[in-house]
Amino acid sequence: MELKSIFVDRSNILRSGWRFAVFLAAFVFLAVTLNQAVHKGLSAFGILLYEGSIPDFASTSIVSLIPALFVGWLCGRFIEGLPFRALGTWFTQFWLEHFALGVLIGAVTIGLVVLIAMAFGGLRFIANPDQDSNAILLTLSVSFIVFAVAAAFEEVLFRGYILQTFNRSGLGWLAIILTSSFFGIVHIANPSAGKISTINTVLAGIWFGVAYLKTRDLWFVWGMHLMWNWMQGSVFGIEVSGLTEITTAPLLKEIDKGPTWLTGETYGIEGGIACTIAIIVSTAIIYFLPILNPSEEMTTLTSPGNRIESN
Repeated sequence: MELKSIFVDRSNILRSGWRFAVFLAAFVFLAVTLNQAVHKGLSAFGILLYEGSIPDFASTSIVSLIPALFVGWLCGRFIEGLPFRALGTWFTQFWLEHFALGVLIGAVTIGLVVLIAMAFGGLRFIANPDQDSNAILLTLSVSFIVFAVAAAFEEVLFRGYILQTFNRSGLGWLAIILTSSFFGIVHIANPSAGKISTINTVLAGIWFGVAYLKTRDLWFVWGMHLMWNWMQGSVFGIEVSGLTEITTAPLLKEIDKGPTWLTGETYGIEGGIACTIAIIVSTAIIYFLPILNPSEEMTTLTSPGNRIESN
């Protein structure tokens, strides 16, 4: 074996593992640099972003989304000779249908989680008696925007170039396992995280990964992720991965009777087995759903063997 073959394939293109390393190093450098620059710039004007606050959460998501898109495009363009649209964020054929279906499936899945928890007596809900309609409407609208940006960032990072470049090397399922594990790890530091919540977050990564492979764009999975978080926090009043700061005046008030293994309690429904069951069911439905198909263009741009190495 020649030393060169460790780094490039027979088409003289950098191998998928190295492409992943290049993307990750460039993304981390740019994201950290930009976030530090934004915080220092705002501080110079007397604007402080307190950790966990809505402005801090939103700004971090926006500032991190930009390098995720930029580096993903650069790696696709200059390493693999692919256009920006290959990343799955452009208005390609079926984008609107995929987004709408993602919103629907995300809403139905979080609804299923809630129904399971309610059926076993762990949860019930009442109209929020502590907030007026103006506060509730403000939370519904502001949180929708914040969750939309946060979901966009996480999907571009975890189901964007990293997953896609491995998939173009015929390693799609390996990429789903890899990115889902990362997805679970980054949520371990969230308030009240535990074993079940980490397992469920990894399963959610698989859920999102399967959703990407079915459509080969990020519109479907973005709609799922957005609606899952928004309905969980702003409609049902449940903690979103342990966080409550974004949804201070939800539509409903959650009454959580536990036990923790069922409802997740202070971490939120993602920390209980009601979530485990619903995600597994939803993943199976997505996998076998016949109406979910990628466009011909996106199939060409994201399939194994197209302008990249053969494994």
